[in-house]
Amino acid sequence: MFTAEQIKAAHSKVKSGADFPGYIKEIKALGVTHYEAYVSDGHIDYHGANNHTARVPEKYAPIPIADTAKIEEFKAELLAHQQGKTDYLTFIKMCASTGIEKWEISMAGMSCTYYDKAGMVILTEQIPQ
Repeated sequence: MFTAEQIKAAHSKVKSGADFPGYIKEIKALGVTHYEAYVSDGHIDYHGANNHTARVPEKYAPIPIADTAKIEEFKAELLAHQQGKTDYLTFIKMCASTGIEKWEISMAGMSCTYYDKAGMVILTEQIPQ
């Protein structure tokens, strides 16, 4: 089974949103089936077969998440991030200010779903392969 250290090593190669598809391929090869990334403090729960979970702890001091999602602003800023125009921390701050609480990655569906504080789906995208 994969470890938090293996996940961190794979994630350390991600410098912008443009690097994300390669990261997904690498952690999928480790056995990750899905994960949830939490904007408020950066912790991530990675899941695999047989109820295996590896938690990567908080990465930064807690930041508040906006109560109301600003969907169009989020989509525009997400696109910029995916094009490599922003770094990860800038992306996180943008998510918080536009009301994104977390995102969930599904390896089976090769999708990324963003959620607001109420648990409503804001956007689901396919991950390039």
